[in-house]
Amino acid sequence: MDRKDLRTPQGEIARVLVEFLEVAITSVVFLKGIYPNGAFERRRYMNVVVHRARHPQLNEYIHTAVDGLLPFINKGLVDRVAVIFFDDSDVPVERFVFKLNVNQSYNSKVEEADLEFSLRSFLIKLPVSEPLTKVLPRNCRWEITAYFRSLPEAGTSKDAEMWIPTDTKQWQQPPTIIPIKSMSSEPLGLQLYLEHPSLSEPNNEEK
Repeated sequence: MDRKDLRTPQGEIARVLVEFLEVAITSVVFLKGIYPNGAFERRRYMNVVVHRARHPQLNEYIHTAVDGLLPFINKGLVDRVAVIFFDDSDVPVERFVFKLNVNQSYNSKVEEADLEFSLRSFLIKLPVSEPLTKVLPRNCRWEITAYFRSLPEAGTSKDAEMWIPTDTKQWQQPPTIIPIKSMSSEPLGLQLYLEHPSLSEPNNEEK
């Protein structure tokens, strides 16, 4: 990605948003208790106490996945970024979804302090959203998945080649959606919500 792209309003928004997503996704993983608390260290970000992964591979996975989205968020190609938790049959049991809308027509100066103030509220809201979440089964796994509005063809961009189609199992019925937090401003719209399988989902009916 050309550095001059980051000097546009959309580039500035994308840079702040990617940094925020890395912290927020780490917070989600910490919240779900997949790893011992000792696998994380407390840090301060946007004047909020958050958690950072101590394990280099975990930290690198989150950083690389989210940082790889920067050019696509900049161009408005990313619709959603999800943290998906699976049972031992690889069926999703819970999704934390960040729905993004970077205004491609916005051409004014980005007030970074205002943007960070709005994003900060998501980090405050996340820890208190735990009662809305599901208890995860044993031997579960998780992954970061991005949903694109459109994607450059492989071969036209090194960034595009990093992302491959997922073979993740999908729910057959529309999920139950539980809102956590949303913001709407001229440069950026962002929603955070949970998705759970519908009560009429086949797997749920069998249980």
